[in-house]
Amino acid sequence: MTRKITRSLANISQGLEECLYIGNMNALRDWGHAKDYVRMQCMMLQQDAPKDYVIATGVQYSVRQFLENAAQQLGITLRWEGAALQEVGIITAINSSQFYPSLSTGQTIVRIDPRYFRPAEVETLLGDPSKAKADLRWVPEITLDEMVAEMVSHDLDLAKRHALLKANGYNVDVSKE
Repeated sequence: MTRKITRSLANISQGLEECLYIGNMNALRDWGHAKDYVRMQCMMLQQDAPKDYVIATGVQYSVRQFLENAAQQLGITLRWEGAALQEVGIITAINSSQFYPSLSTGQTIVRIDPRYFRPAEVETLLGDPSKAKADLRWVPEITLDEMVAEMVSHDLDLAKRHALLKANGYNVDVSKE
C-alpha cells in the first residue's frame, strides 16, 4: 500500500493519474525501513545462539497519516471531507516552490473505494521489538518521515520521466496499483 500511495501521488502531481483510490485509511500499521530491518537481521546472525526476534519499529501510524505525509513531501496540503465511503481528500494548498500545472486547489485527488477494503481487515498491526532492543541494542534509525521522503522522491523522478515522454508523443504505460 505504501508504494501505491507514493507512486499515485507522484503520478497525480505530473498529470498522469487523476485520483488515488484507497481502502481503509484508518488502519494502523507499524512501518519501518528495509535498511533498518536488514541491519537487525545481520545483528541476529551474529549471535552465538539462535533466538526469535520481532522486527518492527514499535510505532504505529495510520494509512491516512502516511498519505498526508507523502502529499506534504510533494508540497501538497489535503483537507478531508465526507465520511466513510464518501470521504475524499481535496487539495487546499500547493507549495509555491513546486510546479504542478495539472493540480489546483479544490481538486479532489483521494477517494475511498470499497474494492480496496480487505475482507479480513486487521485494524491495527504493531510489533514489539523490545527483545531486539535489549539483546542486540537495535533501534530503528530511519524515521517514517525520512522513509516517505525517500519513496516520494524516487516515485516523483519516475513520474517526471513518464510525463516528459508523454508530452513528447511517446505512449508510456504508467505503473499503477
